[in-house]
Amino acid sequence: MGNRGMEVLIPLVNRLQDAFSAIGQTCDLDLPQIAVVGGQSAGKSSVLENFVGRDFLPRGSGIVTRRPLVLQLISSTSEHAEFLHCKGKKFTDFDDVRREIEAETDRVTGTNKGISSIPINLRVYSPNVLNLTLIDLPGITKVPVGDQPPDIEYQIRDMIMQFICRENCLILAVTPANMDLANSDALKLAKDVDPQGHRTIGVITKLDLTDKGTDVRDVLENRLLPLRRGYVGVVNRSQKDIEGKKDISAALAAERRFFKSHPAYRHMADCMGTLYLQRLLNQQLTNHIRDTLPALRSRLQGQFLSLDKEAEEYKCLNSDDPSRKTKALMQLIQHFGLDFEKRIEGSGDQVDTVELSGGAKINRIFHERFPFELVKMEFDEKELRREISYAIKNIHGIRTGLFTPDMAFEAIVKKQIVKLKGPCLKCVDMVIQELINTVQQCTNKLESFPKLREETERIVTTHIREQESQAKDQVLLSLEIQLSYINTNHEDFIGFANAQQKTNLSPLTFAPQVIRKGWLTINNISLIKGGAKEYWFMLTAESLSWFKDDEEKEKKYMLPLDNLKVRDIEKGFMSSKHIFAIFNTEQRNVYKDYRHLELACDTQDEVDSWKASLLRAGVYPEKTTVDGEGSGQAESFSMDPQLERQVETIRNLVDSYMSIVYKSIRDLMPKTIMHLVINNVEEFIHSELLAQLYSSGDQYSLMDESPEQALRREEVLCTHAALKEALNIITDISTSTISTPLPPPVDSSWLHSDGCLLLLMKHILMPY
Repeated sequence: MGNRGMEVLIPLVNRLQDAFSAIGQTCDLDLPQIAVVGGQSAGKSSVLENFVGRDFLPRGSGIVTRRPLVLQLISSTSEHAEFLHCKGKKFTDFDDVRREIEAETDRVTGTNKGISSIPINLRVYSPNVLNLTLIDLPGITKVPVGDQPPDIEYQIRDMIMQFICRENCLILAVTPANMDLANSDALKLAKDVDPQGHRTIGVITKLDLTDKGTDVRDVLENRLLPLRRGYVGVVNRSQKDIEGKKDISAALAAERRFFKSHPAYRHMADCMGTLYLQRLLNQQLTNHIRDTLPALRSRLQGQFLSLDKEAEEYKCLNSDDPSRKTKALMQLIQHFGLDFEKRIEGSGDQVDTVELSGGAKINRIFHERFPFELVKMEFDEKELRREISYAIKNIHGIRTGLFTPDMAFEAIVKKQIVKLKGPCLKCVDMVIQELINTVQQCTNKLESFPKLREETERIVTTHIREQESQAKDQVLLSLEIQLSYINTNHEDFIGFANAQQKTNLSPLTFAPQVIRKGWLTINNISLIKGGAKEYWFMLTAESLSWFKDDEEKEKKYMLPLDNLKVRDIEKGFMSSKHIFAIFNTEQRNVYKDYRHLELACDTQDEVDSWKASLLRAGVYPEKTTVDGEGSGQAESFSMDPQLERQVETIRNLVDSYMSIVYKSIRDLMPKTIMHLVINNVEEFIHSELLAQLYSSGDQYSLMDESPEQALRREEVLCTHAALKEALNIITDISTSTISTPLPPPVDSSWLHSDGCLLLLMKHILMPY
């Protein structure tokens, strides 16, 4: 009766299959099982019916098995059958079992020979069976019939492969004896997934139908096409016997007499027949389960632990317990606040290596984008000098001035300060937008609760907009303060005494060295052959240099920054790069014979960052002017030497004072935004958000799950419970038993000799 010490193992796997089939889950478990594979009319159904001792499988011409049938045989004192889809209903009439299989098959696949991979689970209790679990798969077919698609052969093969490719699946390859073994589809499929034959058991049917004077002794003795687990021969009922309702017990007795009396098989009669095959499969499956049980337990534990935390969270969200909902709401808002703070302030755990976080982007706005916007306000030298000269003349009026008027200096400075409103307000806008994006990213984790997510996002965004208004008012107030008093006693101001000396003060300081990567092109064509490799660029306060790799680093090309400007370039029709150009204002070649040099980047942000670095190094963008604009004024504009000296003095004073203003604004803007917006929003989330959520309406409705989340919760909890039950089942099993070891490998080297073909021809079997 197989391994008695392990006879509970097959029912164990049955319980595991039922535990997961009941919830429609497989949990990716590779449960030990036996898959029955064979061509149409190979005798698969007869073998299974012989195991049970009853006629219960559908029969007919063409493809009959159209869905996998998971057949669980359980040794019992009573005899009945149960379907997993008909819980609680016992079938004692096996004709009803056949009709239920046909009805359930038609329910899923239709009535015109369609197939489906959704299994039917049938459990048979009988005193005539050994504990065994088999999967009857559709027979391999070649020609579509009825409404079957043209690729029915490949669909069936794919379905079979889904089962037999699993390492824990034993393969019962059924082949009729009146068929050339070399053409067996079942053995070919088994060979594809089990080339060493570790998992394949051969079954030879219809031994009584071979041509007179021929036999398959070499096959059954495992000498023709050897399998490590060998072959077993069986004799099924003929079609005439089936139609004549011949009793299966009588058929088994006739099978026994056939093997005892046949001269080619009598010496191996004890290792042939349905009863021996049933015992062998019970033993092999039991041993197989024992061998795979540790790995199965490990997989179950791994999947259980992976779902454990999520399942515990879902258990806390019991829809019938208001106190749990309240606790869950508080925890979600607390996690939202911590997540927002980590994204803004930075965190060492769970560092994003794909894109910049909200805080990193805001830092970039403060120290790259905002300075870039300030530097873009480059003075038009001619226009500025014209404004200064008009201011001086208008202040003197009808009189000829002997001294440089300080009122002209104040008028020009105030006009330049007013221009700072645009960049400052744009900086606030960029930070606000980044904060809103960060809030949306954080609320993505609340997607399981749509109402809570929507309300949280609305409340926090509204507060951010309120703080935006305060921040802009404070920024404008700071500029008004700058306008209210021009402090010419500032320690960094050069004063009138030193204004005669021309200064080259830059409104922004430049970092000692900036290193970036990008593409170097001329007219959208890469300077590197193939165009696939980027250059390394090194930007200093004096020059721009580039090289392809460390080997070229010492012989890099250096371009002085004197008289260079930046110009935007439109992207080419087929180009995905963002491009800008560097050119010399004195019409000199920039690189070899080229008047301009193009730098290409992947994103517009990289282009803006490049421009900011170049501007800080003194390389300004090109001014675009409309043809003829201001020509009338230019023609009438002229200065005498005294006025020119006064204009130069005022120009130097304005340059000096504006550098002070730039420095102050660059320092004050991040502080203002941090205080009035970012820190305020963080404090609001931690201290006020929960109270506003409670005051906004019914807090219990905020915790209503989305339909998708409710389905996910039910699935996780059911799977978690099934895994827990499965682990408990396995824990109760003792694996101490004596098992039959796997047979040694079969020496098949002789099959490659020249005599192999002759042997095959000698034992050629009668065609269909």
